[in-house]
Amino acid sequence: MPSSPKFFHARQPPSGRRSTVLIISFCLVFGLSGFLFGLVALRSSQYKCLTSQSRSVSVVWERIGTTRSTGNGLVLSDGDGSARRHKVMGFVGIQTGFGSVGRRESLRKTWMPSDAQGLQRLEEATGLAFRFIIGKSKDKAKMLELGKEVARYDDFLLLDIEEEYSKLPYKTLAFFKAAYALFDSDFYVKADDDIYLRPDRLSTLLAKERSHSQTYLGCMKKGPVFTDPKLKWYEPLGYLLGSEYFFHAYGPLYALSADVVASLVALRNNSFRMFSNEDVTIGAWMLAMNVNHENNQALCSPECTSSSIAVWDIPKCSGLCNPEKKLLELHQMDSCTKSPTMNSDDD
Repeated sequence: MPSSPKFFHARQPPSGRRSTVLIISFCLVFGLSGFLFGLVALRSSQYKCLTSQSRSVSVVWERIGTTRSTGNGLVLSDGDGSARRHKVMGFVGIQTGFGSVGRRESLRKTWMPSDAQGLQRLEEATGLAFRFIIGKSKDKAKMLELGKEVARYDDFLLLDIEEEYSKLPYKTLAFFKAAYALFDSDFYVKADDDIYLRPDRLSTLLAKERSHSQTYLGCMKKGPVFTDPKLKWYEPLGYLLGSEYFFHAYGPLYALSADVVASLVALRNNSFRMFSNEDVTIGAWMLAMNVNHENNQALCSPECTSSSIAVWDIPKCSGLCNPEKKLLELHQMDSCTKSPTMNSDDD
């Protein structure tokens, strides 16, 4: 078989040699360009495969005949049938409802990214994963609109429970069980959709070394038990509580460590006492467990400061008053957005 040198060094006129060299050079450059383009395209396609995976997931209670479950009474529907738990330092479930479309839009314009890549970057920077938590409705129109929002933003965790204010304690328990099934997290954070949050500072707080593995972290309070049915925070089971509530966290933002949530997951739903108010209900459960109550007032700051983690209009509102507008206003303030991350060393 003739070797390539004999082919290239065959006798040719000078002009033919130059033409051959030019053609070969062109072919080499074209071929190298094609190889580099193919390599870039391949890497780009791999990146898209990693980042375009659906983030939203629907969670339903296990029923007779179900074959794909997590083993704790939950069935996952996330598009690929995978029940693997995603490892993060903290999972933040932003509780929301069907009437809170405007709040979610304001959040996505402020501290919570509105696109998959932004959520991924935030998770990588803080170790925190964020999802909106919502139940279901018998109103087909509401479910249709929610489906469109899920398809557009892909930042939801959907629970198989009726979305009603009176059922918030049940929704909260369903949230913790679903979050535990989906995420292998050091902390599980319950947040409302009407607070201004600094994810970087929340991350710093959760990363702090603790000697107690069972932690109940929040802005703690005590107060009178309302037994008048005409009042907003009326508690029908007030006779079990006495005249004053026990030490417990405000509802807009609190966190439970993994060991605490694991204990909640292990118990049957009907074994829990459900009070009218969700924060009181969680606080009551924590009294029955050997948890460390970690009080941090930076989780309920009335204004942005050098150490505030969450801002809301305490005690005037149980969140921000007029949150759709207030979230945008706070995000324009340097004290809310441009102040550096501070270590949260005080309890």
